[in-house]
Amino acid sequence: MAELDDLIKNIMTKMGETSATSTSIGSVTQTTDTKVMSREDYPLYEKHNDTIKSPSGKSLEEITLSEVLSGNVSSQDLRITRETLKYQGQIAEDSGRGAIQQNFQRAAELTAIPDERLLEMYGQLRPYRSSKQDLEELAKELETQYNATITAEFVREAAEFYEQRKKLKGDN
Repeated sequence: MAELDDLIKNIMTKMGETSATSTSIGSVTQTTDTKVMSREDYPLYEKHNDTIKSPSGKSLEEITLSEVLSGNVSSQDLRITRETLKYQGQIAEDSGRGAIQQNFQRAAELTAIPDERLLEMYGQLRPYRSSKQDLEELAKELETQYNATITAEFVREAAEFYEQRKKLKGDN
């Protein structure tokens, strides 16, 4: 596993040297695959290698060090897709790991949000940064623009908590 971590670090370093990194989603391949995975499908990269695709549609076989070094793999190709996270969640749920499944579900929602906007949202959620109305608008944006209903509910819970604990904008 350490070798894989080192490889990823090297790839990311090389990519940073050779090209600018995009923070937007751009053209993302979204599939409406209805496969259901179980614990027998783990690990996905061994048992369903053909199912795992990058957001741009590249297969795992197409993402090699030589392709990275030649400039044919972008940072977008190294991201996980909503579908893969959902599959991992299905495997976790079938393995009796409901909390992990919920984490994968939330993570899957967040893949639709551009990095820059996600960081802005994170800033909005810090104590004393937003009013209750700001947080409600953020939750509505998550639901309507990104179909992130689970995350939107968390934002609403945060708004209630911040109101009770006097952590909203202007409370300090």
